[in-house]
Amino acid sequence: MIKAISYWSIKGGLEGTCPIDDALRQAKQSGFAGLELAIGETGVLSVETDEKTCREYRKQADQQGMVVQTVACGITWGCSPTHPDAAVRRRSIGLHQTALQRCAWLGCSSMLMVPGAISIPWDPSYPKVPYDDAVKWARQAAEQCGATAEKLGVELCLENVWNGMFYSPLEFRDFVDSVGSPAVGIYFDTANVLGYHQHPPDWIRILGKQIRRVHIKDFKKSVGNLSGFCDLLEGDMDWKETLAALAAIGYDKTLVAEMLPPSDGLLERTSKAMDRILIY
Repeated sequence: MIKAISYWSIKGGLEGTCPIDDALRQAKQSGFAGLELAIGETGVLSVETDEKTCREYRKQADQQGMVVQTVACGITWGCSPTHPDAAVRRRSIGLHQTALQRCAWLGCSSMLMVPGAISIPWDPSYPKVPYDDAVKWARQAAEQCGATAEKLGVELCLENVWNGMFYSPLEFRDFVDSVGSPAVGIYFDTANVLGYHQHPPDWIRILGKQIRRVHIKDFKKSVGNLSGFCDLLEGDMDWKETLAALAAIGYDKTLVAEMLPPSDGLLERTSKAMDRILIY
């Protein structure tokens, strides 16, 4: 597997202000082979970024010898495809389709998309959404964005996250199957399901080849809320069994550490921890 770090883990990444060449340099100096880019509504890589700039970013990555295969998209948190307002849903789908075009221009093969939210733990202003409506609207968004991904030759990878949806690997598997697109798969995050009081290797076994990309984090179950996310090797992740489960489904692509928020020494600590984890 390819050892990589999220752009969001680099200072200025969450705000989209860290220059891409600087992010690549920091990731490489910290011992990572790859960097996952991130796209938003604003920032150095956004839905407004033109093709020339995207291709320049690809050139920068190639010049530094860095693997850049994936793009994380956080647009859902500000413009959800499952929002009760139909106009917001339409805008969200359009933004994600535009982001997919940038993913293709960057020469990346996969883009992360959060397919919607029933609730957002850190945003109390987000309106409550009925579960059945959220799943219906998420499917519509995934179908439309999946069709765009197919045309562009990239993957749309739906992520399991703290959005109030898909608490079961069986449900998530069946949801992705219902979308009916070969371009649509899953971006699996190991520690997110610990927060559901579940076992990551079970999810990996059940989701199988639907898993197109993988994020890693760690989580302390004794904390049980957003404060439970912690440095790698300091939580309750069973790394040996999780890595074995990934090997069993033949996963050998990027393993992206998504460590939030950025802090002094985070990249170096994460790199060293991943070296230990990848020995399993």
